Amino acid sequence: QLQLVESGGGLVQPGGSLRLSCAGSGFTLDDYAIGWFRQVPGKEREGISCFVTRSANTDYADSVKGRFTASGDNAKNTVYLQMNSLKPEDTGVYYCAAYFSHYCSGYSIHAVDVWGQGTQVTVSS
Repeated sequence: QLQLVESGGGLVQPGGSLRLSCAGSGFTLDDYAIGWFRQVPGKEREGISCFVTRSANTDYADSVKGRFTASGDNAKNTVYLQMNSLKPEDTGVYYCAAYFSHYCSGYSIHAVDVWGQGTQVTVSS
């Protein structure tokens, strides 16, 4: 069974940091595009980052560029999203997702092959 399991969400003050993890099972993440999405109630799921471990092909949405950094650890079959300088508007449920593609090419929700279960991130004082 192909699965992505996320961890690392929580409550943080504005300006703080969190690191989300996305661990794969049943397949190897390092050769596939791993997207990060976030969703707030009443809004569509928004793609914010995409990363391919093997090639370091990376993309970020303008809303997170310069603050978020994606990376991967082949030995742990895990992709990370380091989130710094967090703002209240970063609050939402964060999902990782795998595209069975070797390149980052947009954030089509319908093209996702495997979804993680989501983890809540709350930025509040």
